[in-house]
Amino acid sequence: MITCHLRYEIDPARVDAFEEYVTGWVPIVTRNGGVHHGCYLPHEGANDIGYALFSFPSLADYERYRERIRRDEDARLLWELATRTECIRRFDRTFLRPASPRTEQS
Repeated sequence: MITCHLRYEIDPARVDAFEEYVTGWVPIVTRNGGVHHGCYLPHEGANDIGYALFSFPSLADYERYRERIRRDEDARLLWELATRTECIRRFDRTFLRPASPRTEQS
């Protein structure tokens, strides 16, 4: 399994638009075989950072998802929303794998 961790730098004056954008990805990820772990908005601390996490069985499955969303109407609408509202200043994408406890045989 591979988990994509997205860290967004957002415009604090446009958190509502960012929330619409980031939560809009949940059904898109799900219908393309991923598991969405949630979207996180600023609450305490920095007011311009948001997060999202979702997983796919493999990096190859994630790459197939990336190909499919290029033709997805809902994805296009979300990209347009982000562009129109300028709610996202920048983002970083990091891929993670789950840590497994070591066994005596490992």
